[in-house]
This record gives sequence, C-alpha cells and structure tokens, in this order.
Amino acid sequence: MKLRDLMFVLPNLFTVSSIFCGFYAMTLCTGEAGPTQLYQAALAIFFGIFFDGFDGRVARLTKTQSLFGQELDSLADVVTFGAAPALLIFKWALQPLGIVGLFGAFLFAACGALRLARFNVLAIRSPHGGASRFFVGMPIPFAAGGLVSMVIAFQAARGGQLPEALRWPVFGAVVFLALLMVSTVRYRTFKDLKLSKRSMAVLAFILAGGVFIATRVHPASVLVAYFGLYLVSGLIESVLLLRKHLVEKKAAALAAVIDGDDEDDSDDDVDEQEVL
Repeated sequence: MKLRDLMFVLPNLFTVSSIFCGFYAMTLCTGEAGPTQLYQAALAIFFGIFFDGFDGRVARLTKTQSLFGQELDSLADVVTFGAAPALLIFKWALQPLGIVGLFGAFLFAACGALRLARFNVLAIRSPHGGASRFFVGMPIPFAAGGLVSMVIAFQAARGGQLPEALRWPVFGAVVFLALLMVSTVRYRTFKDLKLSKRSMAVLAFILAGGVFIATRVHPASVLVAYFGLYLVSGLIESVLLLRKHLVEKKAAALAAVIDGDDEDDSDDDVDEQEVL
C-alpha cells in the first residue's frame, strides 16, 4: 500500500474513533446504569467531539478530502452525537417522565439526523463544496456537547440522581436544542477565523471568563458556559443578519420606487415633447 493510500485512511481513523466513543457511551447507558456509568458515558461522548473535530482538519491538512469520508462522518455523527446523547439524557433525566421523556429524547436524535441530511444536501449543491462562514442550524456535535456538558457539570459538582424539580427544565433544554438543529439560525464555522488583535482580545476575554467561572462556581461549569455562549451567539448573530437583510430589502424597494418615479417623469417629458 502506498503512502498516499495510508494518508486517506488517517482521517477516517479519527471518524471511526468517534463512532467507538458513541458506541461505548451507549453500552454504559444500558441496563440499570447508575450516576457513575452515566458520567463515564458523558465523558466518552465528549471525547467523541474531540475526534470529530480533528477528522476534517486532518483531511484538509493532508489533502485527502473525499465523498466517502464526508458520508462516513455523517453516519458517525448520527451515532455519537444523535443516538448516544439521546439515550444518555433519557437515562439521566427523562426516563421518569414516561412517554413524554421518551419523545423528547427521540426528538433530539431525529432532529440530529434531519440536520445532517440537510447539511449533506447543501454541501452537494454548494459551489464551494460545503465550505461556508456559517452553519444552517446548530451543528449536531455542539448540540450534543450542550447535553453532555450538563451531565458532566452536575455529576462533577453534586453527583447522585438528578432532582425531580430539574427534570422538566432538562426536557425543555433537550427540545430547544433539537429545534435549533433543524432551524435556520446561523452559527459560525470559524473556518475564516484569522489571528488578529481583535480575535486575540475576544479569545482572551473568553478564557478569562472561563477561569472566573471555574474558580467561583466549579471547573465543570465552564463547559456549560462555553456551549451556552455559542448557542446565544448564533441567536444574536441571526437576529442581526435578519435585521440587516430587512434593511437592505427595504432600501432596495425604496430605490425601485424612486427609479419608477424617475421613469414616469421621463415618459411625461417625452410625451410633452411629442405634443409640442
């Protein structure tokens, strides 16, 4: 086997490692899984996010992007960031809610699959091969990370069973993240991120905020804060983009009206000249 062929295998190894993390997490959630097993399952999915974040970068670095790798990555995401987090959150918080809790967990997995299918279709239609400044809808690894961060933060800070009073808020968070994945809210891909004084200042501010939360609240709470920050940033930026689009549309309509009036005036002048 040639070295070039081995380089094509390398990014797929990261993807397969992500699948293993999701599969291992699901095995931990089966049966009478206790808080310890659920905490370990959350950590396994978090490691899956790590592997998923590197497979594409390794492929671009080695120039081994392929349609096979793209499809494998989507299938891996369905397992590691769709089915595994849904099962985890069901066993951790939603199971006592009965059929409603089951529906909430299923909704997350189903919306994740729908989001990946839409992403693949848009990538095929895109002239840039899917490269864009924004994701359409929250990416499934970030949605899964939001659920996993809640489990890790709670188990690390308090441990034990989730209180009954928190089950419905968790259900609301699951449904909200599921709907965000199939929404048209724009989230940055950070593919166009370049080192500058502004970006370094923002990064320093985010890191300082993480240190503050870690020292004042709990280190595990930093994960929840970061995923929450990404969630809110997409909502805010989408509102700003929508406002900009409406302003541009209104300006274009006003310009069209003005142009129409100018044409009417010129037609009147022509008619007057013909009369004279």
